[in-house]
Amino acid sequence: MARVPRIHIPGAWYHVTARGNERRSIFRGEGDYAQMVSLLEESVARFGLRLHGYVLMENHYHLMVESPEGNLSRAMQWLNVSYSVWFNQRHRRVGHLFQGRFKAIIVDPRQWGLVLSRYVHLNPLRTRRHSLSNPHRERVSTGKSKGATAAELARRMIF
Repeated sequence: MARVPRIHIPGAWYHVTARGNERRSIFRGEGDYAQMVSLLEESVARFGLRLHGYVLMENHYHLMVESPEGNLSRAMQWLNVSYSVWFNQRHRRVGHLFQGRFKAIIVDPRQWGLVLSRYVHLNPLRTRRHSLSNPHRERVSTGKSKGATAAELARRMIF
């Protein structure tokens, strides 16, 4: 079945996400995060994007991006391919890094901009994969937890 064509509107805001293949890690260390940030900066300059917010998680990322020229697909293809090639060379691996196409949802910034910003920036704190589940919070609050506190774990997750 053919893919549904993307909607390209000059000046539109998007919530963009991309996830690691099989939900695997796409960032294995600080160097990986730094490379993605560098490529994000380059994609903003190269494609004339406006990046309003982002978060890089272990196995996915979220972007709040405005595309004045309506060229989001070209920009995202460049970003994801550039990062994948770099990541595969660095970690001596082959194959797909990302699971399928990136997701892009058009957002009205006046109505949903603040809500989306909150969602994107608080995403690391809401994840349960990083031992911040309810049982862990309960162990920390009662002093029964060994190791890092919830606040320490949250600081580690946010780059």
